[in-house]
Amino acid sequence: MSSPSATTARNAVAVTFALNGLCFATLVSRVPDLRNSLHLSNGALGLLLLSIAVGSMVGMPASGFLIERYGAGAVVRLGARMVLLGLVLAGISATAGSELGTAVGLLCYGFGTGTWDVGMNVEGAAVERLLGRSIMPRFHAGWSFGTFTGAGIGAVAAALGVPLTVHYTVVGALAVGAAHVASYRYPAVVPAQGEEEGAEATRSAWLEPRTLAIGLMVLSFTLAEGAANDWLALSLVDGYGARHWVGVVGFATFVAAMTTGRLVGPVVLDRFGRSRSMLGSAFAASAGVLILVYAGTPTLAVVGILLWGFGAALGFPVGMSAAGDDPLRAARRVAVVSTIGYGAFLAGPPLLGFVGDHVGTLDSLLVIAVAMLPAAVMVTAVRHPRLARSGTP
Repeated sequence: MSSPSATTARNAVAVTFALNGLCFATLVSRVPDLRNSLHLSNGALGLLLLSIAVGSMVGMPASGFLIERYGAGAVVRLGARMVLLGLVLAGISATAGSELGTAVGLLCYGFGTGTWDVGMNVEGAAVERLLGRSIMPRFHAGWSFGTFTGAGIGAVAAALGVPLTVHYTVVGALAVGAAHVASYRYPAVVPAQGEEEGAEATRSAWLEPRTLAIGLMVLSFTLAEGAANDWLALSLVDGYGARHWVGVVGFATFVAAMTTGRLVGPVVLDRFGRSRSMLGSAFAASAGVLILVYAGTPTLAVVGILLWGFGAALGFPVGMSAAGDDPLRAARRVAVVSTIGYGAFLAGPPLLGFVGDHVGTLDSLLVIAVAMLPAAVMVTAVRHPRLARSGTP
């Protein structure tokens, strides 16, 4: 079969990102119903949802090996099937009142979405190489659009009282089926056996200084993104005395700013280069948080939220692009960087919660400003190796 054109491959990868976001929003949009079906406290629900993170942290490191052996398309298909299995099992188990079955379903979902995530980012980096320009941030914007769509469908399903199992199964099956079709239109990114020789073929990506530096930079930016997901709305309520709905609007403003940043990001990256763009992103995120914490007025708080959202937009997608620069080792490196980056989703909520207990919810966001300092130091790692040798940012 002939290789798909760059445009066809680009569209296939974009669809895959959006469908992954759709599945994520499908799951989380019905979490209140899941909690009620199992009669859980918020604390118990938090522990149950940890199954997703555990599954992802198992799936991501394994993805590099699986991609090199079977191809990124096959790994995306495996991940998508595990996502569907997890959704169906979680829906059935929650309806039946089984916490253990729901936990297993969420574990399967986490493993599936983790492997799916690495596979589609490896393909995204391959498409960038085919096109010869930056496009990864727009793939991640597509993921955001998928979450918006999934959240809207979830809201309608909840309002109409659609059973959890029906919602998870129908939407999950449609999304996974579409992802399965799209995965056959990816560009080929798996090197033939024997292309890597000697120590290069066996060296672990976990021992590469550049890969670890990219991972630490992504970790900082992921912490900035995750902190907004977990704490921004509550910070506005606690720190500014805002009503709950105002806090939600503040979070929506952040998401809109981050999505916009990802849409326009490729223009910025191609104009200024990765390292300069990421240095500016770190500065914007840090300045935004500082303005939000110390502004004291709603107008300046909005400015802070917008800067924070723009600053957090490019960290993860640029890290994926940089990890995938070398097609021979892209799978291993993307898997490592993804695993390190997603560690922020595990460590971030308890870290900011602990700090918030001592200094207040709003002031706990200063952790993000501090995290941008090592991110700013690590931005040189995202230069393309060939460009770095020539002195180009």
